[in-house]
Amino acid sequence: MDAGMNTSTHLKAQARCPLQEHFLPRKNSKENLDRFIPNRSAMDFDYAHYALTEGNKGKDQVSSPSREAYRKQLAETMNLNHTRILAFRNKPLAPVELLPTDHSASLHQQPKSVKPRRYIPQTSERTLDAPDIVDDFYLNLLDWGSANVLAIALGHTVYLWDASTGSTSELVTIDEEKGPVTSINWAPDGRHVAVGLNNSEVQLWDSGSNRQLRTLKGCHQSRVGSLAWNNHILTTGGMDGQIVNNDVRIRSHIVETYRGHTQEVCGLKWSGSGQQLASGGNDNVVHIWDRSVASSNSTTQWLHRLEEHTSAVKALAWCPFQANLLATGGGGGDRTIKFWNTHTGACLNSVDTGSQMAELTGHTSRVLYMAQSPDGCTVASAAGDETLRFWNVFGVPETAKKAAPKAAHEPFSHVNRIR
Repeated sequence: MDAGMNTSTHLKAQARCPLQEHFLPRKNSKENLDRFIPNRSAMDFDYAHYALTEGNKGKDQVSSPSREAYRKQLAETMNLNHTRILAFRNKPLAPVELLPTDHSASLHQQPKSVKPRRYIPQTSERTLDAPDIVDDFYLNLLDWGSANVLAIALGHTVYLWDASTGSTSELVTIDEEKGPVTSINWAPDGRHVAVGLNNSEVQLWDSGSNRQLRTLKGCHQSRVGSLAWNNHILTTGGMDGQIVNNDVRIRSHIVETYRGHTQEVCGLKWSGSGQQLASGGNDNVVHIWDRSVASSNSTTQWLHRLEEHTSAVKALAWCPFQANLLATGGGGGDRTIKFWNTHTGACLNSVDTGSQMAELTGHTSRVLYMAQSPDGCTVASAAGDETLRFWNVFGVPETAKKAAPKAAHEPFSHVNRIR
């Protein structure tokens, strides 16, 4: 009965595929061979005809040993020393070596081991409360200093969180008529911090002694939303669209003024060499400024004006090993990261992220501010849900290594596109 069911099932399967070629199964190579089919490509019909008709005529004649040896050598030379006229299975030809012997060995080398994918935790490793944080995308209220201390502005107060010990302290509370705090940025020494205010002033503080050092006035006509240090130069960006370089060592601190943005400056970043400044604004424009052409007597002209973003540009990052490579990120209406050659002003590549640059899974409101730890492993994010989260994005810090040789100054200055 089972055999009958199998037969009917097999017939139904055949009926479902009326035009499909059907092959009978073969258990081994000796089955289903009902006839001898020689390999014609291995035959020499001309020599076969000669051997069957004329080849035996010379065998009746008496020949000397030297003549016989000559005949054999001639047959081998002319490829006439056939032992089989009809060949059913011929040996494969010897492989032809297309590459020199010393290079062919590399073709048989074992493939290199594939580097395992880096695991990124889906949840934050630490979450802190951040009450009264200002929900304004165009401000910069979070920064992580080189001394491993994180500064965050909550309303009118600046707090310091020591990542090494987990302790929290209050740096300053700004008066109501001056605040709230609109920007904050650590100096390279990790001790001094600049605080931008809503009334256009900038205060300099010593975090070690909790002492105010000085106040910079007259830079802007409205709030200071972005700050960036370049050694002893503090660059400020305001809602008035102006960018001002301040030398904090001297009384008359304003040394250069850059005018080019028509709306608020919401992003500032100096290159590693300290020669070029990138600025992003709410006017969707990125400017590249060069200090070598700056002048304190007149408004400085930008080096490049980049207008390919379609939303406000706040995220700016210089490549740490390539002097003239800049990455810029647009807001929610743009959703792209663009890479620029600041030597030529060319856009090398544009990546559509599918979402706003600072979006992270875990917050219940949009992410407003981000900062990276000095060891480069942890990212801190502050959002409108009034929480500060820490993400172990780049793993555990590696052990100290010998300094790698410094790359050439601008090896890609001629490149106009990254594939």
